[in-house]
Amino acid sequence: MKKNKAIIGLLIFVLALAGSAYMAVFGVGADKSGSASSIKLGLDLAGGVSITYQVVGDEKPDKDDMSDTIYKLQQRVENYSTEAQVYQEGNDRINIEIPGVSDANAILQELGRPGSLYFIAQTDNEGNQNYYQVGYGVDDNGSITAQYELTKSIEELQADGSIVLTGTDVAEASAASRRDDMQNSEYVVQLTLTDAGTKAFADATTKALASGESIAIYYDGKFVSVPNVIAAITDGSAIITGQHSFEEAEKLASTIRIGGLKLELQELRSNVVGAQLGSDAIESSLKAAAVGFALVVVFMVAVYYVPGIAASFALGLYTALMVILLYAFDVTLTLPGIAGIILSIGMAVDANVIIFARIREELATGKTVQSAVKIGFSKALSAILDGNITTLIAALVLGIKGTGSIRGFALTLAIGIFLSMFTALFVTRFILNALYALGVQSPKAYGVAKERRELKLLSKKNLFFALSAVVIVAGFVVMGVNNSAKGSALNYSLEFVGGTSTTVTLNRDMTIGEIDSEIVPHIENITGDGNVQTTKVAGSNQIIIKTRTLDVAEREEFANVMVNNFGVDASSITAETISATVSSEMKTDAIVAITIATLCMLVYIWFRFKDIRFGASAVIALLHDVLVVLAFYAVARVSVGNTFIACMLTIVGYSINATIVIFDRIRENMSDMGKKDNLEDVVNRSISQTLSRSVFTSMTTFFMVAALEVFGVSSIREFALPLMAGIICGTYSSICLAGAFWYLLRTKIDNKTNSAKK
Repeated sequence: MKKNKAIIGLLIFVLALAGSAYMAVFGVGADKSGSASSIKLGLDLAGGVSITYQVVGDEKPDKDDMSDTIYKLQQRVENYSTEAQVYQEGNDRINIEIPGVSDANAILQELGRPGSLYFIAQTDNEGNQNYYQVGYGVDDNGSITAQYELTKSIEELQADGSIVLTGTDVAEASAASRRDDMQNSEYVVQLTLTDAGTKAFADATTKALASGESIAIYYDGKFVSVPNVIAAITDGSAIITGQHSFEEAEKLASTIRIGGLKLELQELRSNVVGAQLGSDAIESSLKAAAVGFALVVVFMVAVYYVPGIAASFALGLYTALMVILLYAFDVTLTLPGIAGIILSIGMAVDANVIIFARIREELATGKTVQSAVKIGFSKALSAILDGNITTLIAALVLGIKGTGSIRGFALTLAIGIFLSMFTALFVTRFILNALYALGVQSPKAYGVAKERRELKLLSKKNLFFALSAVVIVAGFVVMGVNNSAKGSALNYSLEFVGGTSTTVTLNRDMTIGEIDSEIVPHIENITGDGNVQTTKVAGSNQIIIKTRTLDVAEREEFANVMVNNFGVDASSITAETISATVSSEMKTDAIVAITIATLCMLVYIWFRFKDIRFGASAVIALLHDVLVVLAFYAVARVSVGNTFIACMLTIVGYSINATIVIFDRIRENMSDMGKKDNLEDVVNRSISQTLSRSVFTSMTTFFMVAALEVFGVSSIREFALPLMAGIICGTYSSICLAGAFWYLLRTKIDNKTNSAKK
């Protein structure tokens, strides 16, 4: 690169950095589009809408029907936010909490009345009209369309058999596009019916086809579609045509899905609620991020000199672009999402550390700076790609199969992975080349690797195995003691076990910070448990306090505290039992997603390294990390809630990346093995060569998380503490265990194979 081009290139970079930073802070236009303040925040950070539905009917709803309804509603409301929560309240109520929105009426109007969808034949058995055309109007797309109106009540239609299907007879409904007979693109809704619905619809469509009638879809008091029957549908698979756009088709499909709930619900109440963590949590998180980032920059410059400066500027661009992309992808940011960002920042730093270590190694062999930079990036590429792609596979699987907070975590992580590879492989490289062209050419400015003593870690593998086994076994022992003494092995939060939701109307307005400092300690004294969640109802003095399940005596003590200490009117205090927000189906989805992600990572590592033992060793190391951190949760009694899943996923992603770097070096060194080398020497040398990367990356990521622990509010500290333990554990397993696992699998399997041949 010539000097003039370097100057122009750096000026363009500085302008791009300044522009993206300005946009990330101040945004564009009156609504500050693209800025950090315009990113949607979850219910825990910014509040949202809370809606309570009640089951229609006098009889107590079936438990399985309630569970099915909650699960399907969860799928529906995730269209608004991946962090939306649906859970049971009492015996016949369902709560929906949707973060990042503030118009409860708009949500209610779009959701409609769940469980009230019917397929109605045009005429009844005696030939009387069930609905008729009353004129023409204009639909949402501005098109002239026929308007229909019922001539009978739903009860009458049910009595005379005119309702041929209900929403529960539809197993699946989805939007799609296809080619019609004229090869024109059209948008349709595909329906798959249940077994009972298949037979009923076959009879109804056969009759409608013979008489030239239509079958209307009626939902929440109005007709949403009146398709003509052009064929008898006997296989349980139907297609509704006539949609003007994919969005219109998806809206109809979504309406059919929400109308397919087993229970019919009616709105009981709706509120706009404030953030669960309050503005203090956001301010402390921003302060922690700033302090953590500053520590990372100081560390990178102090350790890596000129490359550290280049990496710091690249990380600055990474941070600004991350904010802009979170806005562009309409991500709802919550604590699990912050976990994904922390992991991706760690991986961005990691990529730079791998590159810089390679550059120093090349300089130590006597190569020029320009040549060392070129070779360093080339040799680091495979480790960076394999580590990031492995984690990206996990993120994609979790994004597709996961629900709720898992999907939010996966999305932020995936964005961060792409961005981190871009800034490390292109931006950092450009800055280094530009600085070299401007005259920064002394090898001392880039650092020259010193000859390191080769560690004989494999000789201590039995000690490491024993240490890990003791920690894991101790964790299970503590969980057993906890289960006997406290009723649960882990300190499960309300998201997992449910509890009591108490609504209180205060005699004055209090901030979340005041509620946490003045009211919550009294509640914790009653429950003997720090797992207390508080939210405010916007525009009122009403607050909602969620705790573990309270018995009658505890509810009375709760009421007395509020009356005597805070002057609350006892009649304004109401309490309801609430279910876990993490349903059994969501737990199953999470387990399935994590299992598939792990298998996909194993297959990818097997494919890339041409040896399944690398993949198996990585998975064993991951299992070790999960069990050790689980032991930490048990011993420290840290609350196990939604952030638990995100924390475990962060540790898995972090650990697999570190392990891949070591395996990549083993693969490289094996290809260069001399006659005097043996496999144990190769593994020891590979671990030693990558040791600085493992330690330095862990330190920079630890800085970010430690800042959250120091500056964060209590709920954020509960999230940061196990993450810190996981970073230490992941570093330990990558250095001390992963290579040893592979070595044992390699030597044992080879020995058995050789013995069999003899």
